[in-house]
Amino acid sequence: MPHNTAKSNRNSGVRELTINGLLIAMVFVSTMFINIRLPISVNGGLIHLGNVVLFAIAILYGPKKGAIAGAFGMGLFDILSGWTAWAPFTFVIRGIMGYLIGSISNANGEKGKSLVMNFIAIFVASLWMIAGYYATEGILYGNWIAPMTSIPGNITQLLFGLASLVLVPALKRIKPLQIA
Repeated sequence: MPHNTAKSNRNSGVRELTINGLLIAMVFVSTMFINIRLPISVNGGLIHLGNVVLFAIAILYGPKKGAIAGAFGMGLFDILSGWTAWAPFTFVIRGIMGYLIGSISNANGEKGKSLVMNFIAIFVASLWMIAGYYATEGILYGNWIAPMTSIPGNITQLLFGLASLVLVPALKRIKPLQIA
C-alpha cells in the first residue's frame, strides 16, 4: 500500500509540473508572438495578448498557478526578446500580478465565478503593474519623469487584458480545462 501512495505522489508532482509548464508556455507564446510595439514611450512599450492569457489562468486556476505562469512566462519573454534588463522586474511584477488576480477572484470560495470580483482583481493587479513598471523604468533609466510616457501604453495593454473576462466563462465550460 505505501508503494501506491509514493507512486500517486510522484504522478501528482509530474502532473503539476506538466500543467505549470503548459500554462507558462501559453503566457510566453501569447506574449512573444501576438504583440505590437508602441512608438510612444521611452522604451517603445508593448501591447500583447499575454495579459489575456495570464488573467484567465489566474482566474481559472488560482493565485499559485497565476503567479507561476505570469512570472516565468513573461520573464522568459523578456530574456528571449531583447528586454533582458527587465526580466527580474517582470518576474516579480507579473508573478505578484497573477497572485493578486487569482487571490481576489477566488476569494470567498468564488473560484472566478463573479464577474465583479474578476474585474476588481484585474483592476487591483493593473494598479500594481503600472506602479511596478513605473518604478522599474525609474530605476533602469535613472529618471522619474520619462516613465510617465509608458503609462498610457500600459493602460492600453491592460484594457486588452479585459478580454479575459469574456474568455473565462467560455473556458469554464470546457471539461479538460478543469485541472485545478
